[in-house]
Amino acid sequence: MTDGASDNFGILDASKSGSREGGPSFAVRHRVLRLAWGITWTLLAAWTPAPLHRWRAFLLRLFGARLARNARVHGSARIWYPPHLVMEANTLIGRGAIIYSIAPVHIGRGAVISQGAHLCTGSHDIDDAAFQLTARPITINADAWVAAEAFVGPGVFIGEGAVLGARGVAFGDLAAWTVHVGNPARPIRARLTSP
Repeated sequence: MTDGASDNFGILDASKSGSREGGPSFAVRHRVLRLAWGITWTLLAAWTPAPLHRWRAFLLRLFGARLARNARVHGSARIWYPPHLVMEANTLIGRGAIIYSIAPVHIGRGAVISQGAHLCTGSHDIDDAAFQLTARPITINADAWVAAEAFVGPGVFIGEGAVLGARGVAFGDLAAWTVHVGNPARPIRARLTSP
């Protein structure tokens, strides 16, 4: 990639960029797009009332997100890098949710990301002297629910119809049609009905 970026979602080599000492973690083009996106969302979307989902979806698409026609994102949600966001039909990102999309985030048909939830694709290599930024995609499958203020870590795969309960923390995959709660999230029962 240009500007010395690796093929790891545009992340620069920390040992060369000096990101631990205040240098950049991403190439200039990536940073400029994120700056333009942040200004656009703040001025044109963050303050908009809930019913204006189509307007916010238009802005997300303009910056590279792939959203189904009826995907909904609330204005107070924060999408870090729109080109890494895919939302299938009848999906929702709730108020105050954080989608830290250093790597791709795929939200399957009918899935709900509730208010205050945090999907985090980034971390750091704690055994690297340069504290290298790392990233792994998150997949939320169809009809899954990430409940209020839950946290989903890098590389997590949430199965179809799975539930991560309020304030639950998932650093491992969640089985389909199973309810998970706690920190770390653990299965407590099957989900008895499908939407």
